[in-house]
Amino acid sequence: MNTIKTRLLASLIPFFTIICLAGYWYAKDILEYKKQPLAITEATQITVSAGTSLVKLTQELEEKGIVTDSWKTRFLVKLEPQFGQIKTGLYQMMPGDKLVDFLNRVRLGQEVAFSVTLIEGKTIKEWLPVLKNLEHMPFEDDVFNRVLAANGDTSGLPEGKFFPETFHYRVDDDLFSMLQRSYQMMQTHLAQAWEQRDPDLKLNSPYELLIIASIIEKETAQESERNWVSAVFNNRLKKGMRLQTDPTIIYGMGDRYKGNITKKDILEKTAFNTYRIDGLPPTPIAAPSKASLFAAANPAKVNYLYFVSKNDGSHIFSSTYKEHNRAVNEYQRNRK
Repeated sequence: MNTIKTRLLASLIPFFTIICLAGYWYAKDILEYKKQPLAITEATQITVSAGTSLVKLTQELEEKGIVTDSWKTRFLVKLEPQFGQIKTGLYQMMPGDKLVDFLNRVRLGQEVAFSVTLIEGKTIKEWLPVLKNLEHMPFEDDVFNRVLAANGDTSGLPEGKFFPETFHYRVDDDLFSMLQRSYQMMQTHLAQAWEQRDPDLKLNSPYELLIIASIIEKETAQESERNWVSAVFNNRLKKGMRLQTDPTIIYGMGDRYKGNITKKDILEKTAFNTYRIDGLPPTPIAAPSKASLFAAANPAKVNYLYFVSKNDGSHIFSSTYKEHNRAVNEYQRNRK
């Protein structure tokens, strides 16, 4: 009897061996399937909609000629269940990617990220064309004032209150949320600058600090000059002198500004022309950077009251009108 059992078992060994080998090669083939290179020659985007299964997704890729043998996906999920947990969104495939690279992005939710830079020293009016042409983000009317209102600001005066920065977003983000981040960032930096302000600062509120910072931003791009420009404005305010800064003339002119400031423009009394009004303009004139905010809060300990452009992006600073007039003659009036 034992001999019969032994012979029977012996006869079954080749059969089991075949089954095991078949299973091994089946699994190996399925696992190799995910390593196939994607048949693309340029960056390609694909949207994974709600309710899409991994099988349906790879079928779509096969229909586009990007992969082959999509039927193997249903077996791949049985061997590696993690690939079945896909997330909706917009994803990107790159030349050189394998199918597994794409599948990992989809299961981890690594969607395509877009970015937009709101440049410091620009006005909201200058930002608008950029925001209206963002990829995968619809523009929203009156969005700046809606963000203000959502934060309890009913002034209807958004200029300068949004922080200039590079913002990253995905297809399911919206403009309101992005500008909410910008607003909160400005509030945070402004509060920090105001908290750390010089005790001798001739300003009465964080909003006044924001206004001065915006003028500093427009007056110089030189990091080393920001605190000196700030000092000139602070010294003038302490003496009751007008700020007399050209960027405020330009802002008050609006669309009439064509690149030059005339004597008539200087004499025109607008709400923003600091040659004609005392103190500060009523609102910021641009979006100040963090550097300008902290420069506005901490003027240099110098007695400068004037500065004039050297026409190379830098300025000459003076303490007396006589010195200033000499610098103007050298760098402006006698310029050829």
